[in-house]
Amino acid sequence: MDAIHTGLVVYHEKHGTGRVVNIDENRTTVNFIKAGLIFFSPAGASEELSDTPFHDDASDPDDAEPETIKDALREVLREEGLIGNVSLAEKWDGGELVLKPGKAGLQEKALPIDTFFHKIVMIRNQLRVLEANINGSKNLSDSEKVDLQQYITRCYGSLTTFNVLFADKNHYFVGSKKED
Repeated sequence: MDAIHTGLVVYHEKHGTGRVVNIDENRTTVNFIKAGLIFFSPAGASEELSDTPFHDDASDPDDAEPETIKDALREVLREEGLIGNVSLAEKWDGGELVLKPGKAGLQEKALPIDTFFHKIVMIRNQLRVLEANINGSKNLSDSEKVDLQQYITRCYGSLTTFNVLFADKNHYFVGSKKED
């Protein structure tokens, strides 16, 4: 292996894939995907870390099946809490959403409810990402963050109509509540 340096992607037989995040004279710090931060002595880092994966049956990543990659990505996103299991209410299983035009002679459009539900959940997830980006922005003032946050809250309020689709009330959209 070439010299260990900050930013290098490394592999460890037990901890898997990680990235070197800090090196000083006493220790090398590696942030592993599954194990988190692990500290190594300089000698230990040289002995235990590799620049190639520890797989006897290593295959070319370009040969991986798309479904295998998608499943792995979903697993990582769930583990990181970026997506969760949001279930459609049981009464809607197998149902469909039918859109009927008000004008005679036009064809109606039918869509499986679970497909529609998935799109609603994706909107919610994107709003959450937007919210996190706003809150984490260093370029926005606190008052600008509050203003943008209010728009997101109003979006949630507009989407409360679709709460009937969710199996768990914890996943409901919640807009601003009126003060009594």
